[in-house]
Amino acid sequence: MKNKTLLKSFLTIITYTYLTASVNAESLTKLEAEKRGLEISKKAKQQDTGWKDSSSDMLMFLRNKQGQESLREIKTKTLELLNDGDKSLTIFNQPRDVKGTSFLSFSHPVGNDDQWLYLPSLKRVKRISSRNKSGPFMGSEFSFEDLSSFEIEKYQYNYLGDEAVNGLDSFMVEQFPVDENSGYTRRIVWIDKSEYRVQKIDFYDRKNSLLKTLSYENYQQYLNRYWRADSAMMINHQSGKSTELQWSNYEFSTGLTDGDFNRNTLKRAR
Repeated sequence: MKNKTLLKSFLTIITYTYLTASVNAESLTKLEAEKRGLEISKKAKQQDTGWKDSSSDMLMFLRNKQGQESLREIKTKTLELLNDGDKSLTIFNQPRDVKGTSFLSFSHPVGNDDQWLYLPSLKRVKRISSRNKSGPFMGSEFSFEDLSSFEIEKYQYNYLGDEAVNGLDSFMVEQFPVDENSGYTRRIVWIDKSEYRVQKIDFYDRKNSLLKTLSYENYQQYLNRYWRADSAMMINHQSGKSTELQWSNYEFSTGLTDGDFNRNTLKRAR
Protein backbone atom coordinates (compact mmCIF):
# COMPACT_ATOMS: atom_id res chain seq x y z
CA MET A 1 0.00 0.00 0.00
CA LYS A 2 2.85 2.35 0.87
CA ASN A 3 4.57 1.64 -2.45
CA LYS A 4 1.30 2.33 -4.34
CA THR A 5 0.89 5.64 -2.53
CA LEU A 6 4.46 6.65 -3.35
CA LEU A 7 3.96 5.67 -6.99
CA LYS A 8 0.74 7.68 -7.21
CA SER A 9 2.47 10.73 -5.71
CA PHE A 10 5.39 10.34 -8.09
CA LEU A 11 3.11 10.11 -11.13
CA THR A 12 1.21 13.19 -9.96
CA ILE A 13 4.46 15.15 -9.69
CA ILE A 14 5.59 13.99 -13.13
CA THR A 15 2.25 14.96 -14.71
CA TYR A 16 2.24 18.38 -13.04
CA THR A 17 5.84 19.04 -14.11
CA TYR A 18 5.02 18.07 -17.69
CA LEU A 19 1.96 20.28 -17.90
CA THR A 20 3.48 23.36 -16.30
CA ALA A 21 6.74 23.20 -18.20
CA SER A 22 7.18 26.01 -20.70
CA VAL A 23 6.58 24.71 -24.23
CA ASN A 24 6.94 26.44 -27.56
CA ALA A 25 3.60 25.67 -29.19
CA GLU A 26 5.07 26.27 -32.66
CA SER A 27 7.50 23.39 -32.12
CA LEU A 28 4.70 20.89 -31.49
CA THR A 29 3.13 18.73 -34.16
CA LYS A 30 -0.64 19.02 -34.64
CA LEU A 31 -1.15 15.77 -32.74
CA GLU A 32 1.13 16.89 -29.87
CA ALA A 33 -0.70 20.24 -29.59
CA GLU A 34 -4.05 18.43 -29.52
CA LYS A 35 -2.81 16.06 -26.81
CA ARG A 36 -1.40 18.84 -24.65
CA GLY A 37 -4.57 20.93 -24.97
CA LEU A 38 -6.65 17.91 -23.94
CA GLU A 39 -4.42 17.10 -20.96
CA ILE A 40 -4.51 20.69 -19.66
CA SER A 41 -8.31 20.73 -19.95
CA LYS A 42 -8.58 17.36 -18.20
CA LYS A 43 -6.39 18.63 -15.36
CA ALA A 44 -8.60 21.71 -14.94
CA LYS A 45 -11.68 19.47 -14.81
CA GLN A 46 -10.03 17.10 -12.34
CA GLN A 47 -9.06 19.96 -10.01
CA ASP A 48 -12.75 20.84 -9.59
CA THR A 49 -14.16 17.40 -8.86
CA GLY A 50 -15.67 16.07 -5.64
CA TRP A 51 -17.69 18.99 -4.23
CA LYS A 52 -20.99 17.01 -4.51
CA ASP A 53 -23.42 19.93 -4.57
CA SER A 54 -23.46 23.69 -4.10
CA SER A 55 -25.73 26.70 -3.83
CA SER A 56 -25.14 30.44 -4.06
CA ASP A 57 -26.82 33.81 -4.38
CA MET A 58 -26.16 35.70 -7.60
CA LEU A 59 -26.67 39.21 -8.89
CA MET A 60 -27.00 39.66 -12.66
CA PHE A 61 -26.36 43.13 -14.10
CA LEU A 62 -27.54 43.66 -17.68
CA ARG A 63 -25.99 46.67 -19.45
CA ASN A 64 -26.78 47.98 -22.92
CA LYS A 65 -24.43 49.81 -25.26
CA GLN A 66 -25.31 53.16 -23.65
CA GLY A 67 -24.47 51.84 -20.18
CA GLN A 68 -28.05 51.65 -18.93
CA GLU A 69 -28.33 48.92 -16.32
CA SER A 70 -30.93 46.54 -14.92
CA LEU A 71 -30.48 44.16 -11.98
CA ARG A 72 -31.76 40.66 -11.31
CA GLU A 73 -31.47 38.67 -8.08
CA ILE A 74 -31.00 34.94 -8.55
CA LYS A 75 -30.54 31.75 -6.53
CA THR A 76 -28.47 28.93 -8.02
CA LYS A 77 -28.21 25.27 -7.08
CA THR A 78 -25.93 22.66 -8.65
CA LEU A 79 -25.60 18.90 -8.29
CA GLU A 80 -22.35 17.21 -9.31
CA LEU A 81 -22.65 13.88 -11.10
CA LEU A 82 -19.42 11.98 -11.63
CA ASN A 83 -20.93 9.65 -14.28
CA ASP A 84 -22.67 12.44 -16.21
CA GLY A 85 -22.70 16.21 -16.56
CA ASP A 86 -23.87 18.45 -13.71
CA LYS A 87 -27.48 19.37 -12.98
CA SER A 88 -28.27 23.00 -12.21
CA LEU A 89 -31.29 25.03 -11.15
CA THR A 90 -31.45 28.81 -11.58
CA ILE A 91 -34.25 30.71 -9.82
CA PHE A 92 -35.10 34.38 -10.43
CA ASN A 93 -36.33 36.21 -7.30
CA GLN A 94 -36.25 39.88 -8.41
CA PRO A 95 -37.43 42.09 -10.11
CA ARG A 96 -41.15 41.45 -10.13
CA ASP A 97 -41.46 40.90 -13.89
CA VAL A 98 -39.17 37.83 -13.77
CA LYS A 99 -39.88 36.64 -10.20
CA GLY A 100 -40.59 32.92 -10.15
CA THR A 101 -38.91 32.22 -13.49
CA SER A 102 -36.68 29.16 -13.15
CA PHE A 103 -34.27 27.31 -15.42
CA LEU A 104 -33.26 23.65 -15.17
CA SER A 105 -30.27 22.23 -17.02
CA PHE A 106 -28.96 18.67 -17.28
CA SER A 107 -25.52 18.64 -18.89
CA HIS A 108 -24.25 15.53 -20.67
CA PRO A 109 -20.73 14.68 -21.89
CA VAL A 110 -22.15 13.13 -25.07
CA GLY A 111 -25.33 14.13 -26.89
CA ASN A 112 -27.63 17.09 -26.38
CA ASP A 113 -28.10 18.69 -22.98
CA ASP A 114 -31.60 18.75 -21.50
CA GLN A 115 -32.85 22.23 -20.57
CA TRP A 116 -36.22 23.62 -19.46
CA LEU A 117 -37.45 27.13 -18.65
CA TYR A 118 -40.48 27.78 -16.44
CA LEU A 119 -42.35 31.00 -17.21
CA PRO A 120 -44.78 31.88 -14.38
CA SER A 121 -46.68 34.38 -16.54
CA LEU A 122 -47.64 31.52 -18.86
CA LYS A 123 -47.69 28.89 -16.09
CA ARG A 124 -45.91 26.41 -18.28
CA VAL A 125 -42.56 24.71 -18.70
CA LYS A 126 -40.82 25.30 -22.02
CA ARG A 127 -38.20 22.85 -23.25
CA ILE A 128 -35.17 24.49 -24.87
CA SER A 129 -34.45 22.87 -28.23
CA SER A 130 -30.86 21.93 -28.96
CA ARG A 131 -31.19 24.05 -32.11
CA ASN A 132 -31.93 27.10 -29.95
CA LYS A 133 -29.08 26.63 -27.47
CA SER A 134 -27.17 29.58 -28.96
CA GLY A 135 -30.03 31.94 -28.12
CA PRO A 136 -29.73 34.51 -25.28
CA PHE A 137 -30.62 33.41 -21.76
CA MET A 138 -33.20 35.77 -20.22
CA GLY A 139 -31.97 38.76 -22.24
CA SER A 140 -28.38 38.39 -21.04
CA GLU A 141 -25.16 38.01 -23.05
CA PHE A 142 -24.97 34.39 -21.88
CA SER A 143 -26.49 31.80 -24.17
CA PHE A 144 -28.24 28.63 -23.00
CA GLU A 145 -25.14 26.81 -24.21
CA ASP A 146 -22.94 28.83 -21.85
CA LEU A 147 -24.91 27.56 -18.84
CA SER A 148 -23.95 23.90 -19.31
CA SER A 149 -21.17 22.42 -17.22
CA PHE A 150 -17.81 21.95 -18.92
CA GLU A 151 -17.42 18.36 -20.13
CA ILE A 152 -14.25 17.05 -21.77
CA GLU A 153 -16.09 15.11 -24.48
CA LYS A 154 -17.85 18.22 -25.79
CA TYR A 155 -14.70 19.61 -27.44
CA GLN A 156 -11.64 18.92 -29.52
CA TYR A 157 -8.47 20.64 -28.35
CA ASN A 158 -5.41 22.56 -29.46
CA TYR A 159 -2.67 24.04 -27.29
CA LEU A 160 -1.76 27.56 -28.44
CA GLY A 161 0.97 28.50 -25.98
CA ASP A 162 1.34 30.45 -22.74
CA GLU A 163 0.29 34.00 -21.90
CA ALA A 164 -0.13 36.07 -18.76
CA VAL A 165 -3.70 37.07 -17.92
CA ASN A 166 -4.90 38.73 -14.71
CA GLY A 167 -1.24 38.79 -13.70
CA LEU A 168 -1.01 34.98 -13.82
CA ASP A 169 1.03 32.81 -16.16
CA SER A 170 -1.58 30.83 -18.05
CA PHE A 171 -2.09 28.18 -20.69
CA MET A 172 -3.99 29.11 -23.87
CA VAL A 173 -6.15 26.23 -25.06
CA GLU A 174 -8.32 26.30 -28.16
CA GLN A 175 -11.52 24.28 -27.80
CA PHE A 176 -13.69 23.28 -30.75
CA PRO A 177 -17.30 22.23 -29.99
CA VAL A 178 -18.21 18.86 -31.48
CA ASP A 179 -21.95 19.67 -31.40
CA GLU A 180 -23.15 20.91 -34.78
CA ASN A 181 -25.80 23.02 -33.01
CA SER A 182 -23.22 25.01 -31.08
CA GLY A 183 -23.28 28.75 -31.64
CA TYR A 184 -19.48 28.81 -31.70
CA THR A 185 -16.82 27.60 -34.10
CA ARG A 186 -14.27 27.67 -31.29
CA ARG A 187 -13.32 29.25 -28.01
CA ILE A 188 -9.93 30.16 -26.58
CA VAL A 189 -9.57 29.49 -22.86
CA TRP A 190 -6.90 30.90 -20.55
CA ILE A 191 -6.23 28.55 -17.60
CA ASP A 192 -3.76 29.66 -14.93
CA LYS A 193 -0.85 27.33 -14.28
CA SER A 194 -0.92 27.64 -10.49
CA GLU A 195 -4.44 26.38 -9.73
CA TYR A 196 -5.92 25.49 -13.15
CA ARG A 197 -8.72 28.06 -12.88
CA VAL A 198 -10.34 29.50 -15.99
CA GLN A 199 -9.35 33.16 -16.17
CA LYS A 200 -10.77 34.18 -19.52
CA ILE A 201 -12.64 32.77 -22.52
CA ASP A 202 -12.93 34.24 -26.02
CA PHE A 203 -15.94 32.97 -28.00
CA TYR A 204 -15.94 32.95 -31.81
CA ASP A 205 -19.22 32.88 -33.73
CA ARG A 206 -20.19 30.68 -36.65
CA LYS A 207 -18.38 33.04 -39.01
CA ASN A 208 -15.25 32.62 -36.87
CA SER A 209 -15.38 36.26 -35.75
CA LEU A 210 -14.76 37.22 -32.12
CA LEU A 211 -18.20 37.45 -30.53
CA LYS A 212 -17.80 37.59 -26.75
CA THR A 213 -15.23 37.57 -23.97
CA LEU A 214 -15.88 36.14 -20.51
CA SER A 215 -13.51 37.21 -17.71
CA TYR A 216 -13.43 35.90 -14.12
CA GLU A 217 -12.18 37.87 -11.12
CA ASN A 218 -11.48 37.50 -7.40
CA TYR A 219 -11.32 33.75 -6.97
CA GLN A 220 -11.92 32.45 -3.45
CA GLN A 221 -11.11 28.99 -2.16
CA TYR A 222 -13.71 26.85 -0.39
CA LEU A 223 -13.26 23.65 1.64
CA ASN A 224 -9.50 24.21 1.24
CA ARG A 225 -9.70 22.99 -2.35
CA TYR A 226 -12.40 24.37 -4.64
CA TRP A 227 -12.07 27.76 -6.29
CA ARG A 228 -15.01 29.99 -7.20
CA ALA A 229 -14.89 33.48 -8.69
CA ASP A 230 -16.69 36.32 -6.93
CA SER A 231 -17.56 37.90 -10.27
CA ALA A 232 -17.57 37.38 -14.02
CA MET A 233 -18.08 39.74 -16.94
CA MET A 234 -19.38 38.71 -20.36
CA ILE A 235 -18.80 41.38 -23.01
CA ASN A 236 -20.42 41.14 -26.43
CA HIS A 237 -17.98 42.81 -28.83
CA GLN A 238 -20.49 42.91 -31.68
CA SER A 239 -23.44 44.48 -29.85
CA GLY A 240 -21.65 46.50 -27.18
CA LYS A 241 -23.80 44.91 -24.47
CA SER A 242 -22.49 43.18 -21.35
CA THR A 243 -23.66 41.03 -18.47
CA GLU A 244 -21.94 40.94 -15.09
CA LEU A 245 -22.46 38.18 -12.53
CA GLN A 246 -21.64 38.51 -8.84
CA TRP A 247 -21.82 35.50 -6.50
CA SER A 248 -22.08 35.34 -2.71
CA ASN A 249 -23.06 32.97 0.11
CA TYR A 250 -21.56 29.84 -1.41
CA GLU A 251 -22.43 26.59 0.34
CA PHE A 252 -21.19 23.10 -0.49
CA SER A 253 -22.34 19.54 0.26
CA THR A 254 -25.70 20.70 1.57
CA GLY A 255 -27.47 17.42 0.81
CA LEU A 256 -29.09 18.26 -2.52
CA THR A 257 -30.28 15.19 -4.46
CA ASP A 258 -31.76 14.26 -7.83
CA GLY A 259 -35.16 15.00 -6.36
CA ASP A 260 -34.27 18.69 -6.16
CA PHE A 261 -33.62 18.81 -9.90
CA ASN A 262 -36.62 17.78 -11.98
CA ARG A 263 -39.37 19.44 -13.99
CA ASN A 264 -41.76 19.36 -11.04
CA THR A 265 -39.38 21.47 -8.93
CA LEU A 266 -39.36 24.24 -11.55
CA LYS A 267 -42.83 25.49 -10.64
CA ARG A 268 -42.19 25.54 -6.90
CA ALA A 269 -38.49 26.44 -6.88
CA ARG A 270 -37.40 28.95 -4.26
